[in-house]
Amino acid sequence: MAKIENKDIIEALKEKTILEVKELVDMMKEEFGVDPSAVAVAAAPVQAEAEESATSGVKTVVLKAAGAQKLQVIKVIREATGLGLKEAKDIADAGGTVKEGIPASEADELKAKLEEAGATVELA
Repeated sequence: MAKIENKDIIEALKEKTILEVKELVDMMKEEFGVDPSAVAVAAAPVQAEAEESATSGVKTVVLKAAGAQKLQVIKVIREATGLGLKEAKDIADAGGTVKEGIPASEADELKAKLEEAGATVELA
């Protein structure tokens, strides 16, 4: 299956009625467990905050291994990121970035919580 570009999605949305877009949003809520309108509203302040803190010691929390207590690690990931169960489980299974562009103090707290749950974590 070919990957659909964001610009193609926008063009397709321009052709839809407001009712069709609302139905799409409702389907996304049901499928992913996330309100896409809330994400869009929150994106601008988060981006501005990330740009502002670019010079003030920001960190990325990277999960290397979930360890034996994977369920506890998934709970911590969900709590810290607001991700759905599937997305948090995917990170716990494969490792990777849990949260990026956060202040060093927040990164240290998240690392401590994940390690307490049995995970191996690294800050970048």
